[in-house]
Amino acid sequence: MINFEDTFFRINTRRICIFLVLILVKSNLVFSYTLKEYAKNPFGNVLFIRHAIAPGYGDPQNFVLNDCSTQRNLNYEGRAQAVQIGRIIKKEGIKFLKIYSSEWCRCLETARLTDLGEITIEPGLNSFFQGFVSKEKTISKLQKILKSLEYSKDLILMVTHQVTITAITGISVSSGGAVAFSTKFRESKEVNIFD
Repeated sequence: MINFEDTFFRINTRRICIFLVLILVKSNLVFSYTLKEYAKNPFGNVLFIRHAIAPGYGDPQNFVLNDCSTQRNLNYEGRAQAVQIGRIIKKEGIKFLKIYSSEWCRCLETARLTDLGEITIEPGLNSFFQGFVSKEKTISKLQKILKSLEYSKDLILMVTHQVTITAITGISVSSGGAVAFSTKFRESKEVNIFD
């Protein structure tokens, strides 16, 4: 015997799930999108980019901020990735009012190789992963900058580290990955540069 209530419940549950998926796909609730989509309809006003490929994990214990030879740096693949990121962004016609970078050599090199404009060094984008700098002071500096941009409609690029991006957006990206961030609404979306 067919149980009418069970059949009715299963059919309605499926319809509700399909309806919710359609809402997510058609709205800004989509969790990530392509750079091409970002170029057509930028989300937020800040684009965080994690530095390009720099093999290894963390930095050597003899790390010195102003000495690149004591840091984990981009390799050939990372330098090529940074150049490619810049080319793709230019191809999509995206322009930034200002470009900020962490003081770490791998971030500065990534920012330079994208060739998207003048770079402003910003300690608020530094990595606090190993405690070479204070997490609280670093995030506080970055939060002040983000607050100052709260009502800006101009696009800002920030080249930084995974820990910094995650601390602000809650999203973790791989090397060369990007996250769009709204300083006004404090919301984030991953942006796939390489689709």
